[in-house]
Amino acid sequence: MAKEEILSAMLLTVSDSLDKRPGSFIYDALAPVAERLADTDEQIASAQTKLVIDNLTSDELTERVRERTGMERKAATRATGVVTLTGTGTIVAGDLFETAGGVQFKASENAAITITGNVQVEAVIAGSAGVVPAGAITLFPVTLAGFSAVTNASPTEDGFDQESDADLIVRYYERIRTPATSGNKAHYLNWAKEIAGVGDARVIPLWNGPNTVKIVLIDSDKTPASAGVVDEVQNYIDPGISGLGDGQAPIGAFATVVSAAGLAINVTATIHLTPGYSVTQAKTAITSSLTALLKNIAFVENIVSVARIGAAILTSEGVADYSGLTVNGGTANIAISSNQVAVLGTVTVNV
Repeated sequence: MAKEEILSAMLLTVSDSLDKRPGSFIYDALAPVAERLADTDEQIASAQTKLVIDNLTSDELTERVRERTGMERKAATRATGVVTLTGTGTIVAGDLFETAGGVQFKASENAAITITGNVQVEAVIAGSAGVVPAGAITLFPVTLAGFSAVTNASPTEDGFDQESDADLIVRYYERIRTPATSGNKAHYLNWAKEIAGVGDARVIPLWNGPNTVKIVLIDSDKTPASAGVVDEVQNYIDPGISGLGDGQAPIGAFATVVSAAGLAINVTATIHLTPGYSVTQAKTAITSSLTALLKNIAFVENIVSVARIGAAILTSEGVADYSGLTVNGGTANIAISSNQVAVLGTVTVNV
C-alpha cells in the first residue's frame, strides 16, 4: 500500500474535531509512520515473491536450491586443447598463448621441445569464450625464448559457462518431481547432470543384461559430449565400469557412460530474399535458427520434423519465402535413435 493510502486511512481514525490538515501536528506526526509502514509493506511483498523459486535469481537462487536439495549450481569450466610449437626450448606450466581476438591460454604442463612439439593448454578464463576453432591460437603475448610459432591443429573444447538460472531451475524441478532413490533411473540422471558440461542424459536400464545401465550424454550445447566429459561422468558414477560401488552407483550396478552419436542434419532450400538482404545474411540467420531448433529438441523429441525445419527457415531474418526444401536429401522426417542427437550439418541456400 502506498504511503498516501496508509496516511489517509490513519487520518480517518482521528476525530474530525481535531485539526488534521497538512502541516498540523497530527498530520506531521502520522506522515513518517505512514512512510515506514509503506516501506514495510514493500519489503513484505518482495519477500512473498521470493517464496516462489522461479522468481529468484543469481546467488539467492543458488542458496535456495542448495538448501532444499543439496544441489550446487554448476560452475564455469575452462576450455582445454593442445598447441603445437615450432622451435627449441622449454615450456613452463603457465606460459601464455593467445588468439588474434585476445583469448588467452596457459600451458598446463612443463615440456622440453626440440624443433617442434605439443603442449596441453587450458583457457585462462573459464567459459565458452575459450572454445576456439583450429588454427586460432597463433600468438605469444609474452616472448618465449626459442620459439617462433604456435598453432592449434584442433578446436579447443569443454569450455562451458556457469549454469544459467533457467537451467538450474529446470534441474531443481527435475530433482523434486522425480525422486531419486536406491539407484533408480532418476538417480542416474541426476548424477550425470551434476557434472559441469553435461546438458542432458538418457538412462537405458538393462542395456547389456541384468545389473547394467547405460547413460548417454550430450553436452551443454546439446551436441555430442567430449571424451573428457564422458570420462568425468564415468568416474563419478562407476569408475572403470567395475560395479564395485566406488562411485555414486550402488554395488553390483555396472554403469557405462557414452556420448550420444551426432546425427548430421543437412538442409537444402531455395529461398526468396526479403528486399535489402543478401544471401550471406539470410544463410547466417537460417543457420542460427536451425541450430536453435535442433538444440531445443535434443533428447526431447525422436524425430527432426521437416515442417519445423521449414518454419525455422521461414522465420529467419532476410527470408521472404522458400521452396524445394530437402533434409538429408529427402522430404521425410528424420528419425533419431535413443543413442543419437541431431546436429546441424551442411546448409545449402539457393536463390
